[in-house]
Amino acid sequence: MASTACFMIVSKNDIPIYEAEVGTGPKKEDAAHQHQFILHAALDIVQDLAWTTSAMNLRVVDRFDDLLVSVYTLLNPLYVPGSRITSSHFDTKVRALARKYL
Repeated sequence: MASTACFMIVSKNDIPIYEAEVGTGPKKEDAAHQHQFILHAALDIVQDLAWTTSAMNLRVVDRFDDLLVSVYTLLNPLYVPGSRITSSHFDTKVRALARKYL
């Protein structure tokens, strides 16, 4: 079964700092925009949940059709606000893990 996932890291100011569409499913032209819309819509839910639990894995917080939004929250003390993740090594690792688990 072919599957596609959108992996996104969002800063505390709701700014995407890393995005990758990974998987073996067919690429749709408007899929990237749809994924961004769904993920940003889920951020309000994430912000509400983050204040009510100490859990880092919030699991599935939102659904849209057959798409699920799963969230894992964390703090990175080395993150410079406003910067994007541009490491090709990081991108390669994300895509390798996606091939392994999707």
